[in-house]
Amino acid sequence: MTSTGNESRHISIHIASPAETVYAFASDPANLPAWAQGLGGSIEKTDGRWVAESSPMGRVVVAFAPPNDWGVLDHDVTLPSGDTVYNPVRVIQDGTGSEVVFTLRRRAGMSDADLRRDADMVAADLTRLKELTESPEGS
Repeated sequence: MTSTGNESRHISIHIASPAETVYAFASDPANLPAWAQGLGGSIEKTDGRWVAESSPMGRVVVAFAPPNDWGVLDHDVTLPSGDTVYNPVRVIQDGTGSEVVFTLRRRAGMSDADLRRDADMVAADLTRLKELTESPEGS
């Protein structure tokens, strides 16, 4: 089955590190290859834009929300086709730890299998973020 869009899935993970620590690491675009493998193995700032040349989708441009005190990690990913995918992400304080919530949106024409695959990739990325920010090396 495919859809016309308008469906969201909230994928979250608890991290045993303060929100400030997680946000500081995740909001640095240079750290993306370490935890967000869906964007590829490298990212570089080119002409003021963050570009991932080797993403599974091809060359993509990633634009992030400005630094903020609210844990907002929203980012737009502009695909090789020129389409832009908006990705809402939040780091929320949870006691002495934090929760990261990624809102995955079904794009028009996306099959159930494609949505499940994307959700699985996001969950794996959040697990890597957890591992990196809970370890002394990541903070």
